[in-house]
Amino acid sequence: MPRILSVWCPNWPITTWRRRNPCGKSGDTGPSSPSGGGGCAGSGGGKASPDAPFALLISEHGTRRLAAVDETARALGLSAGQKAADALALVPNLVTADHDPAADRAALEALCDWCVRFSPAVAIDGDDGLLLDITGTDHLWGGEAAMLVDLVGRLARWGVPARAAIADTAGAAWALARFGARYGDDLAIAPPGQQRAAIQDLPVAALRLEDAAEAQLPRLGLHRVGQLFALPRAQLAKRFGLALTLRLDQALGMAAEALTFRRPATPWFDRLAFFEPISAPEDLARVTGDALDLICARLEAEGRGAKRFEVVFHRLDGKAYPVRAGLARIGRDAKRLTRLLVPKLDKVDPGFGIEVVTVHAGGVEALAAAQERLDDEAGNNLDETLAPLIDRLVNRLGENRVWRADPFESHVPERSVVRVAPLDPPAAAQWDPDRPRPVRLFKRPEAITAMAKVPDDPPVQFTWRGRSHRVRHAEGPERIGQEWWRAGTGEQDTGPGKVRDYYRVEDEAGGRFWIYRQGLFGGDEAPKWWIHGLFG
Repeated sequence: MPRILSVWCPNWPITTWRRRNPCGKSGDTGPSSPSGGGGCAGSGGGKASPDAPFALLISEHGTRRLAAVDETARALGLSAGQKAADALALVPNLVTADHDPAADRAALEALCDWCVRFSPAVAIDGDDGLLLDITGTDHLWGGEAAMLVDLVGRLARWGVPARAAIADTAGAAWALARFGARYGDDLAIAPPGQQRAAIQDLPVAALRLEDAAEAQLPRLGLHRVGQLFALPRAQLAKRFGLALTLRLDQALGMAAEALTFRRPATPWFDRLAFFEPISAPEDLARVTGDALDLICARLEAEGRGAKRFEVVFHRLDGKAYPVRAGLARIGRDAKRLTRLLVPKLDKVDPGFGIEVVTVHAGGVEALAAAQERLDDEAGNNLDETLAPLIDRLVNRLGENRVWRADPFESHVPERSVVRVAPLDPPAAAQWDPDRPRPVRLFKRPEAITAMAKVPDDPPVQFTWRGRSHRVRHAEGPERIGQEWWRAGTGEQDTGPGKVRDYYRVEDEAGGRFWIYRQGLFGGDEAPKWWIHGLFG
């Protein structure tokens, strides 16, 4: 049975603005503060009293309106959507600032990333909430109630008021978080299978209905969700649309609801929590190995391996520092992975301490146990020998900087080579031994000047990058025309002027070059010489 935790942060724009503009106050900034911010400036440019009513403004069609108001302003009769001029007339001491939706979204995404300590599957819910799939993770906190208390308590310490609820469905959890918190002041838990009873006394607005349906239902005397249970579904759908019955079914678990998680949901996740925060480099290295031992043991138990591993260090202030490693071949050797990750730990700033470490495995595939060699003469295959070296190079230089050149079916030299991962399966196409290609093929051919005894002969001398080369041996020509089927696609031009005659030449110093003459004599333009690669 799935369990969904809904987190709602009432008045999120006001909360995030105050955290970005702490009025000179210092302290822990928590997970939801994006970079930026400054002094606490209100209308008139001065600092506002913390007890003064406050509102955020937004411009709509040339009119300044209230985007959000705090509790003090709401108690004085102000609300979102009012014109700023009317609001200031009612409350002359109203302090205002510009609303920044992009900063609010960035803060919510940061909060979403922070919540990965509670579940690897976290989705952003609207503009002020989150949904966590906590199936099978609540035991790490001693139960669902303890998890809720810990989550909401941490947010409260960072100045982020929040309400949270747990139910079998996202719809029921959403409704309880906003309209039915009963466990403590801001928490609610619906026992498994009891979401119908949990939401029946809530207002119909708890069903996440469209505005028209939400306004019309109370006019007909339908104020509570439970009143809808006894009504015929066909009549509800006919009167209010299928959206109402769908929301009702989603809340009760009779219809599926897909959640878009910020990080793709994966069962290959584990965590370590510490009684005391750690910060010493040797401690970080040790817990990195411990976390990888956990995930690799699970992979081995199920006969699987992974290509990507990520260890995330969560600080006391909620900031997370991920450290990643990739493998050329799927594996589950914790010691080898630890050696790849430890050199990257210098990027982790422990601050006042690391309290939680999470580990994720990606690209999980089946991995059969390898037979150990039975004698000293038996050896590993080439791929197994190269894999550790490739892993070190990739993790040090970057994934895009270590690759293998494979042949591709094309006559044009620059199209006949593709980059693939070093240990990918060999391509179906093979290199043609009768048409050798240079070890180094230039991304773009470079112009040269050349002299030949007769027009169609190979050059006897050429100049490249200001240096003259006298040709001692030459082989060719190998004529290559452009691929006529690409004509008209805008990818390349075709015609006699694009025909290439390639030569493999060696100069007196022993250097071997791949040069070509483009064009035919007697055409509109004189042929030109180019160098396209080096053989050694």
